[in-house]
Amino acid sequence: MTAVFSVYKWELLKLRAQKRTYLGLGAAILVPCAFVIALAFQNGAPNNIPLGRSVRETGLVTPFLVLFFMSIWGLPLITALVAGDIVAAEHQNGTLKTILTRSRERGEVFAGKILAAFTYTLAAVFLIGFVGAVAGVAKYGFKPLVSLSGTRISAGAGVGLLAASLGVYLLPLFAIAAFGLLLSTATRNSAASVVGTLMFALLMQLLGALPGTEPIRPYLLGTQFEAWHSFLRTPTDWAPIVRAAWLCSLYGIVPLVAAYLVFLRRDVAGD
Repeated sequence: MTAVFSVYKWELLKLRAQKRTYLGLGAAILVPCAFVIALAFQNGAPNNIPLGRSVRETGLVTPFLVLFFMSIWGLPLITALVAGDIVAAEHQNGTLKTILTRSRERGEVFAGKILAAFTYTLAAVFLIGFVGAVAGVAKYGFKPLVSLSGTRISAGAGVGLLAASLGVYLLPLFAIAAFGLLLSTATRNSAASVVGTLMFALLMQLLGALPGTEPIRPYLLGTQFEAWHSFLRTPTDWAPIVRAAWLCSLYGIVPLVAAYLVFLRRDVAGD
């Protein structure tokens, strides 16, 4: 575990030096601010989405709405920027062989990269939630919100629901990051991996929108981005949350195992 943690810290240091990292995290900061600014210049409200009608009643609604809009392609793209690059960049820079000769097992290196990619994803999601809440509260105040069931929720409880929602929202993003790691390991091409990961995420969304897919829709990865809605119902509907937990685990474990097997068998002599 000490070796894995050492690799993990090294991977985080490398992420801090990459433009992709700041591009993704910068977008996570700017998008909620832009959303609040756009609302300030509009009279209407996004009434056809969860909590949209009460967007101007309390600033706590803002981060929830940003999460809804960013699930289509925004956060999958932010996730793909690092997950699709974290292994492929080593091939393009010719540094993987150097890493593997520093008394590091391949499994330790791969585990460190997984943890780094997941940490970046977690940071992006919670940045969106935090900045969205701050920007929303600054504009519309720290007031109670009304749940999807019509129940009035105190502002303090609303913050707790936001934190829980962000945690559930991370589940499908971790699965997308796992798929990005697979492409990054298998293709050795950062651009192809980033684009391929985004296309995978968009395909999951598209399948859920197609007519005739109703029987499989609850089991598609894109649908799991809606699981956090259950926290905004009274009482909490745990079925979608539990389903998201085990489904996203399957969506994530399969590509991670495949990526690990490719990584183990990879010939780095020519890297």
